[in-house]
Amino acid sequence: MGASERKQFRIVLSGGPGGGKTTAADLYRREIGEKVVVVPETATMLFTGGFPRVGEPEARTATQRAIFHAQVALEDIQGARYPRRVLLCDRGTIDGAAFWPDDAPEGFFESLGTSLEEQFRRYDAVIFFESAAVGDISIEGGNPARTETNEEARHLDMRLRELWSKHPNFHFVPHSPSFFAKLQDGLGQLQQIVDDNGLLHAGS
Repeated sequence: MGASERKQFRIVLSGGPGGGKTTAADLYRREIGEKVVVVPETATMLFTGGFPRVGEPEARTATQRAIFHAQVALEDIQGARYPRRVLLCDRGTIDGAAFWPDDAPEGFFESLGTSLEEQFRRYDAVIFFESAAVGDISIEGGNPARTETNEEARHLDMRLRELWSKHPNFHFVPHSPSFFAKLQDGLGQLQQIVDDNGLLHAGS
């Protein structure tokens, strides 16, 4: 579904594990209120709900395909329920390409019969929160679905950034030793996108 086929504005928050995107989404939703709807991270919902998390390559590809389809459905459900609100997506459909067992992301898109460009059209803007692992800060934060080491988190962060940075409306929030400063940066960029597009003046 491209931007011209839907009524709501979609912003993706992405980045490597431990980047702060989920915290930023929650804070922004609490600050702005009902004009913003958060689409929660699909992978976390599935894994904490009992979906198996395994390491075999064939199982990992099946897992990422399932996450992709669930992500599409969840975004479209929220878009249908709240057609004129801002959808703030905690990760997007493209993230699965970075978790694909083959280092070539093309296999992910081919497996799903889509392309990077087609998935870009689902989203109007992207804000990328660089992982705290880049600064060698522990990413363990009580999320039972997060199992990556810092080295793995840095690798995922790099792969995700390579993909999302090609989006025409890409915004980058670098790692900072101060998590509060990083959140301020990310929330400031988010607010600027909202202001530039006059989004909070639209009817709900």
